[in-house]
Amino acid sequence: MAAAAAPGFASTPTAPVSIARCNSYNADLVSTLGTMFDQLGGLERIVKNKTVTVKLNLTGAPSYRFMGRPLGVTHYTHPKLVGAAAHLMGRAGARRIRFVESAWGTGGPLEDYLLDSGWNVRQLLTAAPGVEFENTNALGKGKRYSRFKVPGGGYAYPAYDLNHAFEETDVFVSMAKLKNHETCGVTLSLKNCFGNSPASIYGDDAGADEPNEKPTKGRANVFHFGKRAPSKSAPPEIDPASSRHPGDRVPRIVADLCKARPIDLAIIDGVESVAGGEGPWIQGLRLVQPGVLIAGTNPVTTDAVSTAVMGYDPRAAKGAKPFRNCENTLMLAEKHGIGTTDLQRVEVRGVSIADALYKFEG
Repeated sequence: MAAAAAPGFASTPTAPVSIARCNSYNADLVSTLGTMFDQLGGLERIVKNKTVTVKLNLTGAPSYRFMGRPLGVTHYTHPKLVGAAAHLMGRAGARRIRFVESAWGTGGPLEDYLLDSGWNVRQLLTAAPGVEFENTNALGKGKRYSRFKVPGGGYAYPAYDLNHAFEETDVFVSMAKLKNHETCGVTLSLKNCFGNSPASIYGDDAGADEPNEKPTKGRANVFHFGKRAPSKSAPPEIDPASSRHPGDRVPRIVADLCKARPIDLAIIDGVESVAGGEGPWIQGLRLVQPGVLIAGTNPVTTDAVSTAVMGYDPRAAKGAKPFRNCENTLMLAEKHGIGTTDLQRVEVRGVSIADALYKFEG
């Protein structure tokens, strides 16, 4: 069952979304991505003379392998796609490109995490001028955390304290994987930003009063279950008596984070992926080859199109697939005024949704 549009939703922002067929990471990714960016109005207008921060999707530790396959063909953003995007951003005039991720279970250098994941870090460093890395799981190379208020008020928290990289940037890119998610139904450009939150503050072993700059755990007790508060250095939860169910909490936190730190460009890797969950720790996971890349300048329209490509209704209500046990993050983001989930208001360029369709469920 699809949710009905609320009053005023007709004025919710929309933007075109580009879809391309891409059946292999050995294809000409630079050419394919370049065409997609041209279909969105050109990359130069977005990144020229700008600092660009790219949030990768490296879910779970590098040791979590599925069926012995490389991480990039299962649940990680593929390094070849990352390199192609960096090259194009550099060619379009980006002044600095900072790749970020809250690396699982560590506050150490992101470069070390990427090396453990099998990435050629040196090659990525030379893909464009001014490439650098930041592990946003802790303070990293910054001197202080940046506070991002949720305009108009949040669902779960009024504001979030994040790594300096999310403030010291002109352009923020969410580079996600086309996947299901146990708690959110799908994990695309919006859900990818759950990882913006530092475990030093929101992790299970975060300090009670101040951040723990050497985090080793995830965010289950704070964000998923609400069993403990974040460090007192950060704003507390709005309503500690609200639902403690992860399917209610996590989608709201994701929508809040994307409202507080807006996404300027969404890129979704659907060349190869997994279905049934977000990583190897999920039972019933299986390999899939959708053979698509999807991009847009509005994360909600991009995720709505991506959800439809996966064979789902992006406006489906809680209880309907893929949101069987959770709120619909896309709809919560729409209610925040970020973008529309109404496909009739989204112009799809390149390949149509019908031609790109790859059903993640029967």
